[in-house]
Amino acid sequence: MPEGRLTRQDRQRIATGLTEGRSYAEIARRLDRPTSTISREVGRNGGPSDYRPERAHHAAARRARRGTPARSPEAEPQDRKVFEVEEGAVEMAIGMGLPKMMARVLIGLWLSEDGRLTAAELSRRLKVSPASISMAVGYLTQQGLIRRERDPQRRRDIYVVDDNAWYHSTVISSRRTLAAAEIVKEAVQTLGLDTPVGRRLARSGAFLERISLDALESAERWRDPPP
Repeated sequence: MPEGRLTRQDRQRIATGLTEGRSYAEIARRLDRPTSTISREVGRNGGPSDYRPERAHHAAARRARRGTPARSPEAEPQDRKVFEVEEGAVEMAIGMGLPKMMARVLIGLWLSEDGRLTAAELSRRLKVSPASISMAVGYLTQQGLIRRERDPQRRRDIYVVDDNAWYHSTVISSRRTLAAAEIVKEAVQTLGLDTPVGRRLARSGAFLERISLDALESAERWRDPPP
């Protein structure tokens, strides 16, 4: 549904939904609008933490006065589907704990044709600064969600996401949890099991150790799942 169809009351209800911590999909259902309409409205007007209905309404009025280029009727449905998939995936990634920019870069790579893009291509695709891309790919590489390859001919880095991305991320996260469990166990030895703190830490350390070892075992078992 075109943005111009959103009323001032609609935007107030969007702001209320955001304040209540509701998802874009839930707000969209309450307004009987596509989720993409809500995510686009919020994204272009400050994001969930800075959305102001009056400011958004005035900005929409200014854009309407300037006019926007007509889109091809044939291309619009497919573009809308791609947008909805991308926005829904970004929202899911944010819900899983990824910062917004990192989520956008990760999903941008996942939905690209080959799962391989340069920093410049990501910057153009997402319409954000190279500095934002640099910060995001550094974080995602560290988490094992993407990897960096070097193109020796053109002397540039290429960022890649593939079928092993979640395996590497799970292994990295589980090893960090296991390292935390070891630190907790050392603290228990220092404090002793005859203290309330020592006993509490012992239970926590045992839990962290078990879930990290289980996750590592599961990651190896399902690294190459059957098609």
